[in-house]
Amino acid sequence: MVVALGCNLPGAYTSREALLEAAVSALAGEGMAVVARSNWWTSAAWPDPTGPAYLNGVVLVATVLEPADALAALHRIEARFGRARAERNAARTLDLDLIAHGRTVMEGNLVLPHPRAHERLFVMGPLAEVAPDWTHPLSGRTAIELAATATVGADARPSLHP
Repeated sequence: MVVALGCNLPGAYTSREALLEAAVSALAGEGMAVVARSNWWTSAAWPDPTGPAYLNGVVLVATVLEPADALAALHRIEARFGRARAERNAARTLDLDLIAHGRTVMEGNLVLPHPRAHERLFVMGPLAEVAPDWTHPLSGRTAIELAATATVGADARPSLHP
């Protein structure tokens, strides 16, 4: 399973890095064992670049959770970290996105693979670090290929080693 993490507000933590590290640790308590993780990447806020910059990364996790249960677990973690879903694209303490769950393709309330992840360098760049040959279940393109053509967050760059 591929999970993208991001934040641009540290919430109760001393830094965005500390918050994301705590979020990675929280995955195990929800039945998701981290098997690989990317560097942290930084990028300007989107769609309004005047907001606080984002810190993003990707983790690969092993889990027996079904996709809907995995998404519910990610939402529980977000809530514990103070995530409020008041306004679309607003500054946030934590954003956890279920990017892919194996080769599963789903439509409906939960769409897999994530419908916009392939456009986002701050997702595909970190994913290419940890799983360069990962292939998108619909397009068949690899994470490296998708990172090279991503248009959203094109300023994203690796910043910190976890």
